[in-house]
Amino acid sequence: MNPVVEKVTETIKRRSQGRRGRYLDRCRQTMEELPPKKRLSCGNLAHGYAACGEEEKALIAGMQAVNIGILNAYNDMLSAHQPLATYPDRIKAIAREFGGTAQVASGVPAMCDGVTQGQPGMDLSLFSRDVVAMATAVGLSHNLFDAALCLGICDKIVPGMMIGALQFGHLPIAFIGSGPMASGIPNKEKAAVRQRHAEGKATRDELLAVESASYHSPGTCTFYGTANSNQVLMEMLGVQLPGSSFLHPEDPLREALTRRTVQSLVEATYDAGDYRPLSAVVCEESIVNALVALLATGGSTNHMLHMVAIARAAGIELVLGDVDELSAAVPLLARIYPNGSADINHFQAAGGMAFLVRELRDGGLLNENVVNLLGAGLEAWCRAPEADGDNGVAWANTVQTSGDTTVLTGVARAFAPEGGLKRLTGNLGESVIKVSAVAEEHRVVRAPCRVFHSQHDLKDAFEAGELDMDVVVVVRFQGPAANGMPELHKMTPYLGVLQDRGYQVALVTDGRMSGASGKVPAAIHLSPEAAQGGPIGKLRDGDIVNLDAMAGSLAIEVDAAEWDSRELAEAPPEEFNLGRNLFAAFRANNSGSLLGASVFEAGFDP
Repeated sequence: MNPVVEKVTETIKRRSQGRRGRYLDRCRQTMEELPPKKRLSCGNLAHGYAACGEEEKALIAGMQAVNIGILNAYNDMLSAHQPLATYPDRIKAIAREFGGTAQVASGVPAMCDGVTQGQPGMDLSLFSRDVVAMATAVGLSHNLFDAALCLGICDKIVPGMMIGALQFGHLPIAFIGSGPMASGIPNKEKAAVRQRHAEGKATRDELLAVESASYHSPGTCTFYGTANSNQVLMEMLGVQLPGSSFLHPEDPLREALTRRTVQSLVEATYDAGDYRPLSAVVCEESIVNALVALLATGGSTNHMLHMVAIARAAGIELVLGDVDELSAAVPLLARIYPNGSADINHFQAAGGMAFLVRELRDGGLLNENVVNLLGAGLEAWCRAPEADGDNGVAWANTVQTSGDTTVLTGVARAFAPEGGLKRLTGNLGESVIKVSAVAEEHRVVRAPCRVFHSQHDLKDAFEAGELDMDVVVVVRFQGPAANGMPELHKMTPYLGVLQDRGYQVALVTDGRMSGASGKVPAAIHLSPEAAQGGPIGKLRDGDIVNLDAMAGSLAIEVDAAEWDSRELAEAPPEEFNLGRNLFAAFRANNSGSLLGASVFEAGFDP
């Protein structure tokens, strides 16, 4: 086994020993004291199955059959979630075939970051994850369910469902997504039109046409952002069937995989004899495996927030330094936009998860002591699902080599020796940068800074020609305590244009960029943030900032006496439209970006 992966796993286990032990004790205690259905009164049960048919009522009342709670993030505005409309009825029918029942326990909110990019609603995005977690917990709080099935895909929704589900770690819990839409216009072509529009060289009609050709039908967006990174993580955590994530929504194999998911849940319940609760599946080893796969594929920086929050919800103390150590040892094996020109469908066609996991496993980069939804060890992840008989599915070892080595390669011929996520430290604080899409000549930028308090101010400065120079763009008061930590993609075309004009350009912010972080080096999630007195609040236009992604440093070059004498900038006034006032308590009471920006931190550790 790779010594770095082994060391990081053991470090996390030692650090987490007390917290993890308390979490597992709580799960065991819950199963002993509040087993599903067993403590419900007659009135409780009657309310719980009042709307069911007579046969379902008898099964639930008899306490012997498995009842599955469905958590559904369906809405028909999100392209990736629109196919989930039909899943509950299919799951209910399949559950009956296995002698059980299923009920929709709750719907959870699901917002689209693509719709809110650059808009006030984006300020709600990150904390919608914690709302989803609470909605998941509310649905399962009825204690009527022996197992649960989470239907969701996109950015904050899957992490939120997982955080909520982990509070019911005594139950077996599975996830199902709906897959990516078919490939549309190439992502690089879309990005080029966005940059042309930013320069005034493309009309709004041209931009809308290319955007509509990119996002065109049901399924996830095809670039490798947070939504598709979620799917990789859920597979590697063991809660989503191996090889199931990147099949098209209409792929006929999806029906068989849904059936197998329900069967696996039934078999994993406490009374079935092969008890596999979520608390046993999501463990230190599977968390590390998920991070290794994320790094090997160049996945989303959003998961430097989400994976920390998920881990802590499972009693596991993950820190950014752990990811930094892993990244130095994990090679980059996939080139998917923005880390290449291919999309997630090309990744799937080239061999997908089965090839990726086999390579990582053969390279000694994965922990073997894990179990997945099938009850199988790591070997199962190395096989692709195939149709087997009448509506069945089997995992056969059919992927031997990559079908396209420009998209997916092996450890021996890695695209880069490191995973591409790095921690930056220095006198401005601690941040993370994704360099897998950044050319080496742009990974070190030393230049005067221009300071902004919003991405809209940056746009105005760009259009006024004020940024045509080597520059480190600083956008502050964008952290979780300030405005909810929105993604700042509205700036991406402008920064890309400046880089293409030959300038050395970088971004420093206490906000987010997510999985679409691209060719411009971006030090993000800077902590402490400006709203909490972080050094970024002292920066002034013209200060020399040195971002060195090779050395892992981010520093301000200002005379110490002058720096100490400076006062912190005043935060811009809060905005309260479009529901942002309802999230004031989240902004005031979150754990900060280094601990996952969670509002639950105080309540997770008993």
